[in-house]
Amino acid sequence: MLFKALSAAVYGIDANIIDVEVDFSGIQTQEDHFHTVGLPDAAVRESRDRVRAAIKNSGFAIPPTHITINLAPADIKKEGSGFDLPIAIGILGAYGALQLKDLSQFLLVGELGLDGSLRAVPGMLPVAVAARANGIANLILPAANAAEAAVVEGVKVYAVGSLTEVRELLNAAANGGIQTQPFKVETSKLLGELQHFHLDFKDVRGQQSAKRALEVAAAGSHNILMIGPPGSGKTMLAKRLPSILAPLSFDEALETTKIHSVAGVLDADTGLVTQRPFRSPHHTISDAGLIGGGAIPRPGEVSLANNGVLFLDELPEFPRNVLEVMRQPLEDGQVTISRASMSLSFPARFMLAAAMNPCPCGYFNDKSHECLCTPPMIQRYISKVSGPLLDRIDIHIEVPAVQYRELRSGTAAEGSAEIRDRVLAARERQRIRFVTAAEKIYSNAQMGTRQVRVFCELSADAERLLERAMQQQGLTARAHDRILKVSRTIADLDAQADINVGHIAEAIQYRTLDRSYWS
Repeated sequence: MLFKALSAAVYGIDANIIDVEVDFSGIQTQEDHFHTVGLPDAAVRESRDRVRAAIKNSGFAIPPTHITINLAPADIKKEGSGFDLPIAIGILGAYGALQLKDLSQFLLVGELGLDGSLRAVPGMLPVAVAARANGIANLILPAANAAEAAVVEGVKVYAVGSLTEVRELLNAAANGGIQTQPFKVETSKLLGELQHFHLDFKDVRGQQSAKRALEVAAAGSHNILMIGPPGSGKTMLAKRLPSILAPLSFDEALETTKIHSVAGVLDADTGLVTQRPFRSPHHTISDAGLIGGGAIPRPGEVSLANNGVLFLDELPEFPRNVLEVMRQPLEDGQVTISRASMSLSFPARFMLAAAMNPCPCGYFNDKSHECLCTPPMIQRYISKVSGPLLDRIDIHIEVPAVQYRELRSGTAAEGSAEIRDRVLAARERQRIRFVTAAEKIYSNAQMGTRQVRVFCELSADAERLLERAMQQQGLTARAHDRILKVSRTIADLDAQADINVGHIAEAIQYRTLDRSYWS
């Protein structure tokens, strides 16, 4: 007898519907002959042992026979343990243990324990999106995955804990309707809740210029590099950057949640990423860990930081080949990973915040410590970060050591709430500007060459100042555009429609590494 159930396979951050077809011969044998076809990976092939034990320990008597499982379409590779549940239900249906014969409105995903319990699997949000897109009304999945799947409206999500519960639910559907209420999540409430940050800029003493640079970076979503000696507060400042960023929109939250769901790092309690991510990988990370990869590509740190912040501390300590692979996502906002059998793209529109020492010992140009580094040592250290990568960082800011008087000052520092208000006002001006001009961008940092020419017009005095800086500092065309974008953001923070000389001058000062800093 042939029986069919529906499941899904995740590729990138999207999912495809998979038909799980089960057929048994009806001729009893001494032992099970369990064959799975349709390009299954090792985890799918091993499901026969989990499924057999789960069915037996759930109280169902299935005689040994020839069983064939076909996962269609057969030309797509299937991976993961999420096919356990649909395979088990298909076997029960083929042997007549289900009253419901048509499962076309039910999508089933979940890993089975040997006792028949259901365990969570990654990528449930893309599966729910695929179910809605294909008109499948009901989604049955492990209780631990219910919160993230219920974020998608238009699909009834049923959270179950065991194979027996799934059978009872399907039998209820065949006998007049399901009495169990689908799992609900109020997404507007999740995003509308007041966001609390444990780290606040009011804890940072001194460093007014660095705080200002971070404010400009947050207002325009600009990449920023902080240069300073050890203990000057670079990491402390970077960790407080999320507290002044604009809140996530629902579309941004959904896209970010899909990435975290596929990667298996989503918080199961909330089911939705409600704050902008802050990722801080160690400098020993590989290029695949940063960008993503694998036989079937998985998202890396740049994608996990999508719509948030990627913080790289001790930037020159990262292997050069690892840093160089960031150039594409910094420019394009996405990562494309190609394999012989497929090519997948992951969103990677993040804000890069990086920190570095000015030299190997860290005390070059520090008035309170003697630098022991020779010029060749300093040059080798700095050259670990290539010019093309530095060109893609809009703001370079010095973070000097904090003086004793500033550390012990009783004057209250400005908090994140006040800075964030100015950032939100500037972002709103950008939103109105780009919506009015029918541009599909959301911040000044996303402007292309055409938008820069339209929205960054300069007065004659500002034009002369920029020309002089280009000639004296030998700036590249990319650095020229970065200065204009940053000056546009500074003007937005000042609520000015036009970019004046002061805005250009401040933006030029944020190009520290384009000057002769180490000479």
